[in-house]
Parts: sequence; structure tokens; C-alpha cells
Amino acid sequence: MKTAIVYYSMSGNTDYTAKTIASGLDADLIEIRPEKAYPDKGFRKFFWGGKSAVMAETPKLEPYAFDPDQYNQIVIGFPVWAGNMVPPIRTFVKEQKEAIWGKQIAAFACQSGSGGERALQKLLELLDCPGYVASMILIDPKVKPTEENRRKIQEFRDKLCGEG
Repeated sequence: MKTAIVYYSMSGNTDYTAKTIASGLDADLIEIRPEKAYPDKGFRKFFWGGKSAVMAETPKLEPYAFDPDQYNQIVIGFPVWAGNMVPPIRTFVKEQKEAIWGKQIAAFACQSGSGGERALQKLLELLDCPGYVASMILIDPKVKPTEENRRKIQEFRDKLCGEG
């Protein structure tokens, strides 16, 4: 089974998690980025990112290589902004919704505070896909590595491999 891990990362937590998951799978990493980057420091980071997430914006993305016909399983990863999935992930899902219909879908969210459950639920509603198989929420996995995060990633990877 071929897996694509599609993700957006700003501070490196989601990138770290995607690469850690991929290290135990036959997975392709597909990092998506908006054409116009979000501010990544200070008040502007939280204001613009949070506003964009709450308003369910769908920014134009930089070109990315993704052929859904190559994959049986799609893993979607993102940081949580204001209790929501990040706008670049919303754009990706809207662009690829029909193409990924019927595939096994899993998702993970990285957060510093809370809102991961809500963000994953919104993703699930947007996907409206019958093949949702696993989800995971991590607290700052790169910045603050813990045994619990390591265990969660291993269990998530096992589910993706059909071992969990």
C-alpha cells in the first residue's frame, strides 16, 4: 500500500511529525505551501493565521506534485490555528476531494494548546469521506519531545500499516 503524507508546517512540529511517520512507511512526503506566506513571528503570526483559519480561507497554493492515483492511503497533517485546520490544508482538501474519495484517510494535528479535536472534526466534515481510519493529536512534538508523543506516533504508524 502506497502512502502520501500531505502536510503544512510553519514552526517545524508538523514537518517533524510527517518525517517521523514516513520513516516507518513506504510514504511520499508532500509539503504544501501557500503562495503568500503567513507571518511567522509575534502578534501578526497569531492574528493573521488565526483570522485566516476562523474565516475558513482557501489561499492559492504553490505548485505541488500529487498524483492521487498513485496512493491507497493519504495522511493529512497540520498545525492547529484557533481550533481549526490551517487554510492551506483546507485548499488542498477542496482541490483534491473528488480525487481522494474512497482512499484510506488519516490525519494528525500538532498544537501548543488545545483545539485539535475540533480541527480534526472540521477536517472530517470537509472530507466527507468514508475511508477515515486514524487520527492523532500531538503537543509540540519537535519543540517539546516527550515519551507520550513518541508512543502516539508509533501507534499511529502501526494503524497505518494495519498493525494497530
